[in-house]
Amino acid sequence: MPKVITGIPSISDEIIKRYQGLSVATIHEAQGRVGLLSPEIRPIQDGLKVAGRAVTVFATPGDNVMIHVAMEQCMPGDVMVMAVNSRSDCGYFGDLLATLMQAKGVAGLVIDSGVRDLADLRRMGLPVFSRCISAQGTVKETLGDVNVPIVCGGQLINAGDMVVGDDDGVVVVRRDDLAWVADSSDAREEKEAGIREKYGQGILGLDMNNMRQRLENMGLEYVEYEKE
Repeated sequence: MPKVITGIPSISDEIIKRYQGLSVATIHEAQGRVGLLSPEIRPIQDGLKVAGRAVTVFATPGDNVMIHVAMEQCMPGDVMVMAVNSRSDCGYFGDLLATLMQAKGVAGLVIDSGVRDLADLRRMGLPVFSRCISAQGTVKETLGDVNVPIVCGGQLINAGDMVVGDDDGVVVVRRDDLAWVADSSDAREEKEAGIREKYGQGILGLDMNNMRQRLENMGLEYVEYEKE
């Protein structure tokens, strides 16, 4: 039975702000290299970032009625995340829905299908991450679900999870893991700052990470070049 689940718990402004300052790559590494959506899910323009609570949409091929249903459930700062129950390359979302989304303060869209009106979407500056661009329109005839678990870009996403997107792609963090992943991400950034400083001084990773002996044990040999 198609359904809309309401009352999904919010995520604190403090936690959202922390994730807004973290990169997708850092989060992915910090939580054990999990949660990264397929690289097919790409930003439609460079330089935009999104981080917020997931409102999930489960739609049917060629039908965007559930985006309209889900829009009512979106709170300011949320990220709409949509999957389709069978592969579809239609343009489910364009400048009209983007106008409504911005009016409601929705932070952005992640969709495992297509969007259209690309020039307008880019002009509007709404963070949109999609699998394809397609001018093919949709209908509003078949029900789906809102705020149910979905698989988007190969990752299971539950309503209320944290979704973060930037130029590198999109990553999801389980709601129960938000605190420790943020702490782990901060620690990783601090560590990388030290590495960056040393690399800036020209110190080789081979020496900084004591790799030479291990590489020798693995069988790496250095052979002097000989002229013929």
